[in-house]
Amino acid sequence: MNTRTLELMVGLFVAAGIAALFMLAMSASNLSSYGGDEGYTVKARFDNIGGLKTRSPVSAGGVRIGRVTEIGYDMAGYEAWVTMSIDPQYDAFPIDTSASILTSGLLGEQYVGLEPGAEDEYLASGSVITLTQSALVLEQIIGQFLYSKGDE
Repeated sequence: MNTRTLELMVGLFVAAGIAALFMLAMSASNLSSYGGDEGYTVKARFDNIGGLKTRSPVSAGGVRIGRVTEIGYDMAGYEAWVTMSIDPQYDAFPIDTSASILTSGLLGEQYVGLEPGAEDEYLASGSVITLTQSALVLEQIIGQFLYSKGDE
């Protein structure tokens, strides 16, 4: 009976370890906090989105307020468009809110940062953010620096 209890305990320990690894994988891939159709959606157009991906965070003031749900390219205006789902408790962003694509850390993941404006009307589902700042591409900045040094 003693070996049977030991085998059972080892089996439970292995099962707990597998469950912990699964939770870690879900947390690292941002799938655990990905909600379905909750909140409201807004769109923004950018010249360059860099390495932004779907399920990237949308934040304001350092607080995650939503996720990027869709990324596409508009052939008529030659711009990338980003659809974001904002959590329902953050429903008071003015219509002149600006959106920027930022990087967490020097080489971290990219996310959309919202900076609230000052208007009295608020963004609603289907609104388009017109004030945008594209991603800074490190290769372009280095190229411009080297090109300017070559002219000297």
